[in-house]
Amino acid sequence: MATPGNLYVTMQPREGLSLDQFHEWYNNEHGPTRLRLPQIFSNGLRYRAADGKQPEFLAAYDVTDMAHLETETYLTLRANRSPREADTIGQVDVKRYFYDLVHVEESPLFMPVEKLTDDEAEGLVAVTSEITLKDTPEASDLFRKWFVEEHVGFMSKLPGWLRTRLFKTSSLEPDQPTKYLSFHDFARENGLREAEQKAATDNSWSNDDFEKSVASRNRRMYSLFYTFGPAPRDLDHLSRLPAPASFTSSDSKTSTVASPTPIINSYITTPDSLSIPYRLEGNPAPDAPTIAFCNSLLTSLHMWDAFIEILKVNRPLLRILRYDTRGRHSIPQPPVSATLDTLADDLLTVLDALRIPKLHTLIGVSMGGATALKFALKYPNRLHKLIACDFNASSSPANSQAWKDRVAMAEQDSGRGIKDLADRTVARWYHPASMEKPEIVSFMTNMVAENDVEGFKHSCTALSDYDMKPDMPACLVPGVFVVGEGDANGVLVKAMDGFKGLYGPDGTELRIVPNTGHLPMSEDPQAFWEAIQNVVYHL
Repeated sequence: MATPGNLYVTMQPREGLSLDQFHEWYNNEHGPTRLRLPQIFSNGLRYRAADGKQPEFLAAYDVTDMAHLETETYLTLRANRSPREADTIGQVDVKRYFYDLVHVEESPLFMPVEKLTDDEAEGLVAVTSEITLKDTPEASDLFRKWFVEEHVGFMSKLPGWLRTRLFKTSSLEPDQPTKYLSFHDFARENGLREAEQKAATDNSWSNDDFEKSVASRNRRMYSLFYTFGPAPRDLDHLSRLPAPASFTSSDSKTSTVASPTPIINSYITTPDSLSIPYRLEGNPAPDAPTIAFCNSLLTSLHMWDAFIEILKVNRPLLRILRYDTRGRHSIPQPPVSATLDTLADDLLTVLDALRIPKLHTLIGVSMGGATALKFALKYPNRLHKLIACDFNASSSPANSQAWKDRVAMAEQDSGRGIKDLADRTVARWYHPASMEKPEIVSFMTNMVAENDVEGFKHSCTALSDYDMKPDMPACLVPGVFVVGEGDANGVLVKAMDGFKGLYGPDGTELRIVPNTGHLPMSEDPQAFWEAIQNVVYHL
């Protein structure tokens, strides 16, 4: 039987340790590493003292089963600390406590913090008390009776009360003296100050059972200031650190660039255990509006590089999110063929992991354009605006057969096939004017040739057997469609012009980028920017 509990960690940075370094390490390395183990940790919360006492910082992690903290999966995290983590934690006074959950009661208004947005969660109050009992046989029973029958009722009557939990020193630590921890959650606006004033002159909150059982208690009050997700996202503190504070993990899956223009490269794990790389940059403010990009099939997030540089100059208030589509690097085992629903759900997983409640704008091209439209149809409350480029709202039998033929080519000649496919694909994608630019042709050809062949085989299926046209009229997300003038020799311009009127109650506009083909943002990023700039403004 599982024993839920809490990993409760108090921290006081020593003099000389930069608070920016402390927070950036904890937010971008330490916390997300643990939240990547959802079978162990259901959340991770950071609090700052609201009572003027030290230790100033608290991290609290709800644990699904305390026995997990004795497994190799968890113990390896501590054993394999990075040099950066070892150096930083060596400058922090840390006390770590394991607690088993004994009792819990919740207000009807209580919502798990990890389910709240950062705006909703910030400033929530935690009142904790570490209780040491008297050394008598009946102390534990008396205290628990008082807590459950008297104290919970007292606390629940205070304005703003959300939840009360009682913990006990975990059975994982049989050598530690038994202590209890009470943990009360309150809203930002609450009646704690009035209750404190009353308690100073009125002992009605206690009774004989309390007096007979409790030897001492250490009461603390904290304010919530950061909620972890399973991926690093703190550009704010990273932007205030010098370049030598940049970090690369031992597996090279996570790296940060510390500078006034910070960058985080890391990954998200999907429910089917697929690793999806992402890149976060732009405005480092925690509340910056986010613009996200969906790539075309066979390309990486770097297909947007040249356009992103233009975007940064013209819309510096935006935070920028890019990620690689499933199949670019690998696929789940056993293989599962992707659908547009799969790809839309992958984007939702990325946003949830980064705790982004709603996008400012979502831009997608080709398969990414279809993905972006599917996302807008399926999750309209998660984005303000849509820009869908060079895509079809429905598949055709001829198109499905074309993908089968391309897969067959890619699988030929032990890797030579994907190189041949890359040459033919870029020639098919790009406008003749773009093919006269060898640097961008080489850039894109190499990108396509680096694709995982099996991944391509099982991701191009997303472009078969779909039809979004029946659902498009009901979509209320403001959006525009964009297409390169020469895409498919102008065939796609006609196709998109044919279904633009289906989008939303009144249809939408189709914007044409001159002298470009299938990837206008890569072929002529300035012209693409001119086509969409009035859509991408600060909310």
